Amino acid sequence: ECKACKVECPSNVDMTKFKYEFLNEYHKTHGHSLRNQIFGNISRFSRWGSFFAPISNWILRAEFNRKLIEKYMGIDSRRELPKFASQTFTQWVKSKLLSPDTTSYRGEVLLLPDTFTNYNHPELGKAAVKVLEYLGYKVIVPPIKCCGRPMMSNGMLDEAGANAQFNVEEIYPYIEKGVKLVGLEPSCILNYKDDYTDLLQGDVGEKAKAVSNNTMLIEEFVMYAQREHGAKIVFKNSPGKLLFHAHCHQKALLGSQGAMNILKSIPGAEAHEIKSGCCGMAGSFGFEKEHYDISMKIGEQSLFPSIRSQEGEFTVVSEGISCRQQIKQGTGRKAKHLVEILADSI
Repeated sequence: ECKACKVECPSNVDMTKFKYEFLNEYHKTHGHSLRNQIFGNISRFSRWGSFFAPISNWILRAEFNRKLIEKYMGIDSRRELPKFASQTFTQWVKSKLLSPDTTSYRGEVLLLPDTFTNYNHPELGKAAVKVLEYLGYKVIVPPIKCCGRPMMSNGMLDEAGANAQFNVEEIYPYIEKGVKLVGLEPSCILNYKDDYTDLLQGDVGEKAKAVSNNTMLIEEFVMYAQREHGAKIVFKNSPGKLLFHAHCHQKALLGSQGAMNILKSIPGAEAHEIKSGCCGMAGSFGFEKEHYDISMKIGEQSLFPSIRSQEGEFTVVSEGISCRQQIKQGTGRKAKHLVEILADSI
């Protein structure tokens, strides 16, 4: 479901949407497995995981429980499950007074609290707030639901459509005022940019188009802020050598040049893009027992060897949570998100 077919195929056929439709009809007839239900409703599952953290983390990572999860849910026990944060990003936002309401800021910006940033990696949301406030914006974190992509991937189009409608109605009033929607996780934020315009029809469909036209990844917004609003960044620290791996949705729908331009703009940074295809994780694909081995073989095609062959000090950068998980398991390297590089450099 990487959307590469949409840009690489001469016919530009969006096979991902065919797959969504097929899975939706298939599961209406045959029902959803426990694994489908967990992956499709990962946001709800993660909310409970964070609520009970760190106990939930211990339970999910205990060897005995991982074997049970593999047996009854088909999630490979060799795959390390993501940790839940005991304080979510949205909880942190409520405890911190973001961007005081003054006339000194350049404008407002909506920061999307996607499921993985919110429940697994709130440090990314905090880094984004630091960067956006540094650029002079008042940060607003909207109370949205899961973007719906996990539901779509597991044949739950009706549920995904309901979430999409709720999110668009929540966000559109800000879009009307000229506010941009900014995200960190490519597969989540690009759902707003691409799939929502197909999921929703009529009046809300027109609102979805407006949201789509004003949705950006963090690197796009940083460039927009500098170009349109005269925002300035004075970098104080150099991240050194950087190896960038682009997320599949990012490559297919936006390209990787924007991210590379931002990384190369940091004085002293030596940024290189890894010439790789899919990392092999592909969302839930790499967690599934029947796909684990091929998932790792895909990583071995170019991504893992490119990282292992490097000498000296360097940092791997990738914006997708799946990519970072796969890189960690395949090479032992902990990859950083682009926004962390920016936040550490200002």
